[in-house]
Amino acid sequence: MNTHVTIIGAGLGGLTLARVLHVHGIPSTVYEAEASPEARAQGGMLDIHEENGQAALRAAGLMEEFRGLVLEGREATRVLAPDGTVLFDDDSERGRPEVLRGELRTLLLDSLPAGTVRWGHKVSGVRALGDGRHEVAFADGATVVTSLLVGADGAWSRVRPLLSDAVPEYIGRSFVETYLFEGDTRHPASAKAVGGGSLLALAPGKGIQAHRENGATLHTYVALSKPQEWFAGIDFTDAAAVTARVAGEFDGWAPELTALITDGDTAPVLRTLSALPPGHRWERVPGVTLLGDAAHLAAPNGEGANLAMYDGAELGKAIAAGPGGIEAALARYEQDMFPRSAAAAADGDELHGLLFGDDAPHGLIAMFTGGE
Repeated sequence: MNTHVTIIGAGLGGLTLARVLHVHGIPSTVYEAEASPEARAQGGMLDIHEENGQAALRAAGLMEEFRGLVLEGREATRVLAPDGTVLFDDDSERGRPEVLRGELRTLLLDSLPAGTVRWGHKVSGVRALGDGRHEVAFADGATVVTSLLVGADGAWSRVRPLLSDAVPEYIGRSFVETYLFEGDTRHPASAKAVGGGSLLALAPGKGIQAHRENGATLHTYVALSKPQEWFAGIDFTDAAAVTARVAGEFDGWAPELTALITDGDTAPVLRTLSALPPGHRWERVPGVTLLGDAAHLAAPNGEGANLAMYDGAELGKAIAAGPGGIEAALARYEQDMFPRSAAAAADGDELHGLLFGDDAPHGLIAMFTGGE
């Protein structure tokens, strides 16, 4: 196949696509807005699932290298009551090993030929030229014309409007992210509460979720079901003001839990949660498709990165297989992707109901224990 694939976005999905294409001898170029691989932190822990994330890594020929990134023991999960009482504690392995997102991204980057990723290329616009060809314009004035364009550019994709008028909408909940470093020595009570893996301390409409990363780094996402206006009323350039306002929502909770907010070693960061309409899909448009959050942004449920990688692998394999040509490959990929992403989004909505609904955390514990 002589087609050169143009990929917008060097996240896990776009890089997996580029890698699988490379395995099959198909060239691609990935255009990324960030200036370099080190331009920003890449988020925290990911549990990589057998049926999608690991399947994608097998297709990419990277399973052995992936196993070298796994942090042992991080699959442990515990649920605490607001007063610190342990309600559920399970340190068994469930076939979903945990790795750091940044290290997984580096693995994918290192597996590509030099020059595959073009850094510092922020897309300013995309337009159809006819006959399945598209022009991508960049903020620096450069352009590229391609006969196969893939939008792997996340929630606010610049490629999506070629296919769909849908835009993400706020789901009514946001996370505030903090880190505590050297937890075992500098924050021992909080480190003990988190344990060896992940912590969920939940109540209706809110929660403190934390994960032990490399060593004793404690990475926290504080969930609050509040309108966007509530968060807009907080000056996120004033770390002390943010900490006080957010911690105030957990008044009376155990100090080892609230310390995950108040004792943060980094400035709190707002993570607004949005989603595309349920069952988002589009009619086939020649020469262009989407993967990952660009295609099916949903409430976070542990599937987003796994699905993006699986999308990338499945699209790469469809293009490489080639029966019927590129358009047939894109149609097959989309026909399979639409139902699996819709099912994952529905599961995500159900999970958020268990995490933050009126029965939290008891519904979640019942899920973990099989209703025992």
